[in-house]
Amino acid sequence: MKTFFDKTIQEDLQTRLEKLTAQTSCQWGKMAPAQMLAHCTVSLQVPVGDIQVAKHPLRFIGSLFKKTLLGEKPFSKNSPTAKEFLIHQKCDFDTEKNKFVAAFNKAAQGPSTITCFHHPFFGKMTTDDWGRLIYKHLDHHLQQFGV
Repeated sequence: MKTFFDKTIQEDLQTRLEKLTAQTSCQWGKMAPAQMLAHCTVSLQVPVGDIQVAKHPLRFIGSLFKKTLLGEKPFSKNSPTAKEFLIHQKCDFDTEKNKFVAAFNKAAQGPSTITCFHHPFFGKMTTDDWGRLIYKHLDHHLQQFGV
């Protein structure tokens, strides 16, 4: 199973990121590339403890979906997300890319950077869980923009 903490996977994600531009069109959804980067930055900041997200009101059923979410099947297009991860404002591409790269590089240092062991919806998380979730989430959004 692919994990963000594999250096080869990190290199692949970085190569794909370099193909993303401010003008890249999304294949589904409504986000612009800069908004997607802002969204992914926030999602990278949670496991390393840079931001905290409130527990989801339906978190008790979230654990039932965790195994499926962390499995091999890719995320569905237009999957729901927590309100804290929604980016509605217009964003500057270069600014958001720099913020994303900083968050990516911090998390990429390895499992020891993980300080949050409880997902707001899916419940208890191990570093292996976070590695799979981070990879699948970033892969999902890079695919959203065809990179």
